[in-house]
Amino acid sequence: MNPNTQTLHTLGQSLWIDNITREMLSDGTLDRYIADLSVTGLTSNPTIFEHAIGAGASYDKQIAELSRQKKSGEDLLFALALQDLTQAADLFRPIHDATQGIDGWVSLEVSPAIVNDTARTIEAAARLHASAARPNLYIKIPGTPAGVEAIEESIYAGVPINVTLLFSREQYQAAAEAYLRGIERRIATGLDPKVESVASLFVSRWDVTVKDQVPEKYRNRLGIAIAKRTYKAYRDLLASPRWKKAADAGAHPQRLLWASTGTKDPAASDTLYVETLAAPDTVDTIPEKTLLAFADHGKVGAMLAPDGGDAEAVIAEFRTLGIDDRALALRLQMEAADSFLKSWNSLLSGIQDKSPHQSGAAAR
Repeated sequence: MNPNTQTLHTLGQSLWIDNITREMLSDGTLDRYIADLSVTGLTSNPTIFEHAIGAGASYDKQIAELSRQKKSGEDLLFALALQDLTQAADLFRPIHDATQGIDGWVSLEVSPAIVNDTARTIEAAARLHASAARPNLYIKIPGTPAGVEAIEESIYAGVPINVTLLFSREQYQAAAEAYLRGIERRIATGLDPKVESVASLFVSRWDVTVKDQVPEKYRNRLGIAIAKRTYKAYRDLLASPRWKKAADAGAHPQRLLWASTGTKDPAASDTLYVETLAAPDTVDTIPEKTLLAFADHGKVGAMLAPDGGDAEAVIAEFRTLGIDDRALALRLQMEAADSFLKSWNSLLSGIQDKSPHQSGAAAR
């Protein structure tokens, strides 16, 4: 077992890989990451599948077969994704069982085309989770205003949810509230309160966005400050009487997850975010390149302070430089949603081009 990744595992942080390809599943790469690098879960998103399905010919045979079955568009795309993710879920199932459902998860996102449609998101979450037929598959719902309502209803319905596209403490708190309301409603009606969830805060995109607006000494500091502030809100919630009441009824906490933890600045350490965001009862989902870098030369120092440490002081400094963190959080969430939709549409177009049925129909 790699000692660097094992250190994070020992302190109580789960390492999930932020990638999936059919090659990873077929050549034993994911098995090795589980056995050697303490990887205990996996996340996906539309951009990841755009790269995986669009590159090479690994999916062409299944695309042709599904096309002959008259599948097309999103139905065909989800069939491809579910084949990969259910296979990955089976690899992580022993971890899921050993941790009583806390770890060992994979994630599938609802269509980005319905990000602002609460009713369709609720329906899609239930349908996709049922189609997977795996207890350790999260459905990812963006933590937008429309998504927050869908999160509560999905949790109440017993669908495990990975809340994605969170960029601030306030967005996290809205997602945590939705999760807790869903759990409390289940408790009130006599349902099992163990419906798992994670809340995914995106980190590095903050630093990419402000890089050219601040002096060099401030680079790669804002995302970490936002994460520290959010971690304080997370710890405060877990210490609250309201949460303790739910926990006493048998609920598991919605864990805070660090997303977008690959370093984008070539001048910064390639393990910056992984090292800085080490904290118990959290998840870090990291790109494959970052995982390998951390396994090779990563070092963990002090864990995140439950009180947020210097977060507020750092954010205040950025405000003096003209950075409005509240407005920027909203902008980042919208831009991320738009980016995923762009990847989604590109992916659908690419699948159609690879489909003999569709291309034949177009030729006629």
